[in-house]
Amino acid sequence: MSAININDEIKELNLGYLMLAQQMLNADREAAMLKLGVGEDIADMITKLSPGQILRMAASDMLICQFRFDDVLLLNLLSNHDRDNQAARIHATILAASSPVGHIA
Repeated sequence: MSAININDEIKELNLGYLMLAQQMLNADREAAMLKLGVGEDIADMITKLSPGQILRMAASDMLICQFRFDDVLLLNLLSNHDRDNQAARIHATILAASSPVGHIA
C-alpha cells in the first residue's frame, strides 16, 4: 500500500470517527464519553464542530482517534474467543471506564 493510499485511509478514518463521535455524543453524551474515552472538554469541542470543521480536521494525515490497545488485559478480554463473550465485554467495559479519559492539554 502506497503512502498516498495510507493517507487517504487515515483521512477516511478521521472523517468516520468524527462523524460517529458527534452522533454518539448528541444521542447519549455520558455513554458516548465512556465509549470514546474522552472528557467533558473534548466532548464539548466535538459536539460543537460544524460540518466544515469536521472536514478540515479529517483532512489531516494524522490519526485523530486514540486506540485503547495500551492495556494488555483489555486487549486480551476483547480478543479472547474462549471466554464467555458477554462476561468478557462487561469486564472490558469496567476496565475501560476506570482508565483516564482524554482531555485538551
